[in-house]
Amino acid sequence: MARRFLALIALAAFIASMTLPGKTRAAGGQQETKPQETKQEAKQDTKPAAKPDSKQETKFTSEQIVESTILIYGTRPLLEQIRRNGVERGKLTRFPAQGNPEEADYERRFIRGENLEKDKIRLDQKFPTMEYSLIFEDGKVWGLINGAAFTPKQEATTNLISQHHHSIEALLRYKECGSTISLVGKESQKGLDLFVIDLIDKQQKRTRYYISARSLRVLWLEYEEGAPGGAPVKYQRKFLDYRVVQQTLAPYRVVLFEDGRQSQETRVLTITYGVKVSDSIFKSPQG
Repeated sequence: MARRFLALIALAAFIASMTLPGKTRAAGGQQETKPQETKQEAKQDTKPAAKPDSKQETKFTSEQIVESTILIYGTRPLLEQIRRNGVERGKLTRFPAQGNPEEADYERRFIRGENLEKDKIRLDQKFPTMEYSLIFEDGKVWGLINGAAFTPKQEATTNLISQHHHSIEALLRYKECGSTISLVGKESQKGLDLFVIDLIDKQQKRTRYYISARSLRVLWLEYEEGAPGGAPVKYQRKFLDYRVVQQTLAPYRVVLFEDGRQSQETRVLTITYGVKVSDSIFKSPQG
């Protein structure tokens, strides 16, 4: 086991030494990349990589690839310790099929549980015409507006749950969540060499991850969902502008597509891990 772990560290460290940008110390102990370095990093994965030895490709298993990816994102103990709770703030833009784009300021506060179902999440959104919050606790979603609880629309509930379950976090915590992973194969798209990994959770929901063979970062993921009796919708979520935050890796721009049409874009402004988040903000005022 120790020999296997050291081999994974060597693989991840070698790739990280070639791809991770330089770091500068920010306020509050947070580590950020310099803007010019971030731009260079965004281009790095688009450059054609040298063709790996075909014999070497065959020896990688899904577990080796995913465990190496976890090391690149910060190692399992570090992720569990640093990302136990935190606050994320940014801008959210929705692009409806009809009508004008809608932009909101958002704040996402969370407390990490033993698995995704046990996580607690509060998403506060401020649109020009209204403000409301969505709360995820015990695997369920409810809303809060003007201090009163309400039942959100099914679309809002589905979007929040999908964003949580079809995520990078689901891959990084696949063991804790009891999910299974499998290697679909290795392919090349637009000059990118990619490992393609399928994850199936306990509810038998499938998420397909496209991981850069150069940097071991998740570049995008795909999944399908649909209303009962309706045609499934194919979703694609792209992760861009990666930065180092408190010794862990996080994307600062996320773009969502529905059947090939861009439907949402999230731009992170700040992420702070390790701050105190009170349990009370996840409780319904109705008790």
